Amino acid sequence: MDKIERRAQILARARDVFAKRGYHAAKIEDIVAAAKVARGTFYLYFEDKRGVFVELVDRFLARLHLAIMRIDPRDPSRTVAAQIRENIVRVLTLFLQDRAMTKILLTDAPGLDADFDRKLRAVYEEVLNLLAGSFTEGQGLGIVAAGDTRVFAYLTVGAIKELLYQSVMLGFDEGSAERLTSEVFSFLCRGCLRIPDES
Repeated sequence: MDKIERRAQILARARDVFAKRGYHAAKIEDIVAAAKVARGTFYLYFEDKRGVFVELVDRFLARLHLAIMRIDPRDPSRTVAAQIRENIVRVLTLFLQDRAMTKILLTDAPGLDADFDRKLRAVYEEVLNLLAGSFTEGQGLGIVAAGDTRVFAYLTVGAIKELLYQSVMLGFDEGSAERLTSEVFSFLCRGCLRIPDES
């Protein structure tokens, strides 16, 4: 096994250990046992438990960043509604396909330490700014209700986070990302969006 594969193996097993035990209860011994590597091998790739945890979260947040696309109301090939639905389904698919990282991100990552909290806040701030900007642009086009677009962004992110929490942590299972996307989109259409629900 080459170094890239070994690193990926350690990361995958560490993700499973963190998801099962939580960050604070997880030990390096648990990670090396799950990865079937020697403790020294772990230290060839990571300085400590926090290092592997940070890399896992950073990689997932990078995937999240790539999943969210800017809405282009002038795109002749796709309606605004279709673009919104595509964003929702990409985000929900990412989180639902990697339930271990979803659990880690929603339960273990917040409160880890001040530096890590700043990093998470920066990511949330970026998502909130993107959403608020999209809502503001939508207001100009008449497809978003009048109101505080920052509040709309908080409500949207909060609703999706709670849906993911219920799905991953409490075993709520209402179907695929596509089905959940239809529910989230309908919810937004009954709230701040002023576009037809094409469900």
